[in-house]
Amino acid sequence: MQPLTATELHGNWATILLSWRDDDSLDVDLLEQQIDILISLKVDGIYSHGTAGEFHCQTELEFDAISKLLADRCNAARMPFQIGVSHMSSQVSLERLKRVVELSPSAVQLILPDWLPTTESENITFLERMAAAANGIGLVLYNPPHAKRVMDPKSVARLSAAVPELIGVKTAGGDDEWYAAMRKHLSGLSVFVPGHRLASGVQRGASGAYSNVACLNPQAAQRWFELLASDLEAALELERRLRCFMDLHISSFITEQEFCNAACDRLLAIIGDWTPIGHKMRWPYRSIPLAEAERLRPIAEELLPEFFGQTSQS
Repeated sequence: MQPLTATELHGNWATILLSWRDDDSLDVDLLEQQIDILISLKVDGIYSHGTAGEFHCQTELEFDAISKLLADRCNAARMPFQIGVSHMSSQVSLERLKRVVELSPSAVQLILPDWLPTTESENITFLERMAAAANGIGLVLYNPPHAKRVMDPKSVARLSAAVPELIGVKTAGGDDEWYAAMRKHLSGLSVFVPGHRLASGVQRGASGAYSNVACLNPQAAQRWFELLASDLEAALELERRLRCFMDLHISSFITEQEFCNAACDRLLAIIGDWTPIGHKMRWPYRSIPLAEAERLRPIAEELLPEFFGQTSQS
């Protein structure tokens, strides 16, 4: 694929979710089926190796196999795709990047070094070397709330000014003040916000979402993004129901029961039932019991009927 520019990077991007067998090995067949489903649903793009894609739980051989599978399928279908080269070690992240350049991703995602907090000058040095290795492929900074160094819009703008190969940022977003700073300082970048805040985020200047909502149903998430252009009020009303479902029924798995975020993304996919995927997280992370998906599915169907039906595997 041709590398994307900041202005071309937008929309509803769906993550791949990994399936683990009982012996903790990767089920490649299920992953291949899932990628084909996502391509057939014509989402704006597919990405790998984010938090939901468990980049932190893979060997390097598994990383290479997953990356090649995604690239082969997406390049053949002309589907935009991004590969996450994130790792807590900057040295491993750099080596991952060098290996995926030949796969021609539309962009690469990365986190800042994440064991000891880095200074701004260290962040620039890190991104400069990554940009040089990317050989013209744009960088997207993934900066989640749990990062050692959470960047505000003004700080990201300084990184972008120093490293023009930085074309986008994946962020948790914020309040009206945050969005005002985003519009002031990040007008040259593609800014992605959480999936369940897509409509209000785009309304205030964001470009799209690497979407947890696409975990629930990628086709419905795509229709929702497209609805923004024709009926903003309807899109915002759907966001209110999505946020209600997340706040009342999903967030407590993280805040009270201390499951990891990726376990919740997997739970959403099982509730949505659009792809064959097991509930198992890879060791040492706990898995949310399948009974929870069965309990929550009728609640989600009643609150979010747009997300059930056409892509179900039932």
